[in-house]
Amino acid sequence: MKKKQKENRNNRIPKLTRKTKWLTGFTIILILVLGLLIAHVIIKRNQKIAFEQTYLPFAEKNESTVFSVSQIVFFSSSDAKTKASSKSNFTIENLYAYTDIAIFLSRLSDELTLENTLKEAKITNVEFTQKPELGTPHLYFKGLPHFAKSMIPEGETIDHDFAFTISSEENSDLNEPILYNNCANPITLSYVNESIKNDYTITDTSNPITYDGSLLKRCNIALDSLTTSLSLTIELTNYLEQKFKTTLSFTIPYEEKEQSINNGSIIIKKDIPSYFYRYE
Repeated sequence: MKKKQKENRNNRIPKLTRKTKWLTGFTIILILVLGLLIAHVIIKRNQKIAFEQTYLPFAEKNESTVFSVSQIVFFSSSDAKTKASSKSNFTIENLYAYTDIAIFLSRLSDELTLENTLKEAKITNVEFTQKPELGTPHLYFKGLPHFAKSMIPEGETIDHDFAFTISSEENSDLNEPILYNNCANPITLSYVNESIKNDYTITDTSNPITYDGSLLKRCNIALDSLTTSLSLTIELTNYLEQKFKTTLSFTIPYEEKEQSINNGSIIIKKDIPSYFYRYE
């Protein structure tokens, strides 16, 4: 009797047909696909919102160019601190090469406005991306009156941040790190590679010693061993408290077409259109 009742109960439980199983599986797959599609749409929507929040304000701030770098001028030569000399030889204590760098800034218009008048300026993020095989490289500020003159500037090297004083006075002392608020004078720096050779004796004294780039050749210095690349960022603030910056990267030029520092001193001008972008 009990066995019969059990069989009756089992007969009441509906059995899944093949069609029902197929429909159930299809429904589950459809739900998963719809869930993935909805998640994809939500992710794309969030990415679009993030893009708009990040880049649209940047684009609105940079609809026009306010400041730019119009040109960079490089003057390269060499010199030495001498230790001793005689009729038969000449000893060099410190052979160094230097490149003076003038970075010319330009403004959107010649008319001074609050937007294109400098209030603050500084150099940041100085980095030697390639250091020379010989010597010890340093970057200095160099006053404009001393540009293209052989000297190792006094003062601290520019390793991180270096701020300029902004002036509107016509007779400002450009031996100091001063920039006119209308970008009239360039940023002047000096790259110096010291101690390329120390205590080096030149025995050929039949030809006179010339204190310029030709000294590198007299001391058997291969220019490839002096290759140096650096990058730096220039940051500007105007009188609307808007902040701009641009990053410059370049290799110190010792040769250009037919010019070579081995022949003396060289001047190389590079038109590097680099625009400042506003970030605040």
